[in-house]
Amino acid sequence: MIQLNGSDLTLQQMKGIIYDDEFVAINPDSMEKVRKSREAVERIVESGDTVYGINTGFGKFSDVRIKDKDVDELQLHLIRSHACGVGEAFPNVVSKAMIVLRMNALLKGFSGVRPCVVERLRDLANENIFPVIPSQGSLGASGDLAPLSHLALVLVGEGEVHYRGKIRSTKEVYHLLGYEPLTLKAKEGLALINGTQAMTAMGVINYLAAERLIDQIDWIAAMTLESLQGIIDAFHPAIHEARGYPEQMEVAERIRAITSDSKLITHQGEKRVQDAYSLRCIPQVHGASRQSLAYVKEKLEIEMNAATDNPLIFDDGKTIVSGGNFHGQPIALAMDFLKIAVAEIANISERRVERLVNPQLNDLPGFLSPDPGLQSGAMIMQYVAASLVSENKTLAHPASVDSIPSSANQEDHVSMGTIGARHAHQIIVNAQKVVSIEMICAMQALEYRGSSLASISVQNLFARGRKVVPTIIEDRAYSKDIEALATWLSRDQYDWTIQHKTISS
Repeated sequence: MIQLNGSDLTLQQMKGIIYDDEFVAINPDSMEKVRKSREAVERIVESGDTVYGINTGFGKFSDVRIKDKDVDELQLHLIRSHACGVGEAFPNVVSKAMIVLRMNALLKGFSGVRPCVVERLRDLANENIFPVIPSQGSLGASGDLAPLSHLALVLVGEGEVHYRGKIRSTKEVYHLLGYEPLTLKAKEGLALINGTQAMTAMGVINYLAAERLIDQIDWIAAMTLESLQGIIDAFHPAIHEARGYPEQMEVAERIRAITSDSKLITHQGEKRVQDAYSLRCIPQVHGASRQSLAYVKEKLEIEMNAATDNPLIFDDGKTIVSGGNFHGQPIALAMDFLKIAVAEIANISERRVERLVNPQLNDLPGFLSPDPGLQSGAMIMQYVAASLVSENKTLAHPASVDSIPSSANQEDHVSMGTIGARHAHQIIVNAQKVVSIEMICAMQALEYRGSSLASISVQNLFARGRKVVPTIIEDRAYSKDIEALATWLSRDQYDWTIQHKTISS
């Protein structure tokens, strides 16, 4: 069980909650802060003071005073009118992450919601009730208004949820579980939708997938290096220490460790003096992407524990300030950085695929074909990899450099961070397929070389990979092989960070 307090939620804990179904609990001290913040809102309502989001309209309507009798109704109108997202729904893991992140933000005690709102979010997370949330429609400033409104609809008993493998009406699921819909009170609707939890939730999923991929690519590149009888001298520690990037040094050390007992690895001058950049510069390129991931991780873990709604309530209600913490620029930039980092992993992977299949660049059978000419072998797999990396280049265009004014120009600069996060996800999916193609080709090339000559670590990876994709003895439709290996890479529980010196059975 993971206890949330609004302050120290980590990516590792999020992984446990969304993928391993660890229960979430509420820190009692944090809930006390929620109660005090709510008391402050109720005092404002009783006093009749005009405060944005409590008894005013929203956006351009912020100067419109709402009658006291309509304050609660205002919140329901807000949720319903803003729930206009379009497109495919976010995956359930993103929906669950949004619930947990919104709950964690409210537990900071700056938002003025009642404890029952936080408790209902907890129940949704623990019961695996996933709101159906359209993925398109957020500008990433004023918060992820449209996506979070679809989440908030579920709290009031409206909208749809994914529950026990089926999409159902929220009303039906509440009836099954004996839940009563919440009636939102002053400020609660705004507190639920003014935030960056859609882009941050998608960012969490992206980071966890990219982190896994960045570990896997070193291993697969090592297999390619062995298959092409690559030169290990380029990974000498002195070279990388001379430059000074820790991540570059780490990648070089991993490649050296993985290939340490290989009989296929060569030294400069034995077969050639230098390898092409896609082999020789593995530490520099992979290492730079690792640097980017470290930046993304830092920003996500700050945002996961941030108060991002507006206004915020401080000093037991003595200070209520309207600001702009809902602006998603920090996550927008991080997601754009992540897009480029992962796209580059796919770019260099595709270049290694070309070196594996092109008979003008190696001494292997053309396109790794079992019968060159009659059979095309891996020829079109390289085409697919090239197509995917080209698609990634368009998706990698920074979303954060765009802005379109909204709400009658009151909200005149927005982040587009949720678009960046969605595009980052697609780049990662594409990259997983490119990396899978590299591994398929590297395994086939390794068979031609003699897999028993590879290092024990690479033999171990080869044995695991062959359980997913069998050897190519005759042309077949390879799309299922690519998809199967990409799925395996995205789900496998193998610890890619350590060395295994015995071959798996």
